Amino acid sequence: MSKFKVDVNAGNGQSQPAPPPAEEAESTASSKAEAEVDFVTTACTIGVVGVAAALFDVALIPGMVIGVAAAFAPKYVPKLGDRLQPLFNSTVRGAYKLTRKARSAVAEAKEKFSDIAAEVDAEHATEAKSAPAAGATP
Repeated sequence: MSKFKVDVNAGNGQSQPAPPPAEEAESTASSKAEAEVDFVTTACTIGVVGVAAALFDVALIPGMVIGVAAAFAPKYVPKLGDRLQPLFNSTVRGAYKLTRKARSAVAEAKEKFSDIAAEVDAEHATEAKSAPAAGATP
């Protein structure tokens, strides 16, 4: 069975996807329902085991959290990467801008410090010239 339906009268020759048959729609709905049931079953199992572990010893809870993360990681980590990409990009851009501003501020502070040091050096040189002259007159 073809996935595309071609409208000969349209004149532009573009293909349009055919509407899914009723069988495909039913199988999609049933697969979603099965996935939902699998998720609920897994969540309930993990919850029961977590409660039992907490009753025996509270120190087991961090291990249970790691186990839950390991149970859900294969399903959600690939999706998580796609969702975190914009956040990562904006973080890198912000860090780059912050670094440029910090470099500019450091360069400005260094220039001001050099100016002050040059003024102090000039004052010291002026005092050094006037001190021997004042010492020679007595």
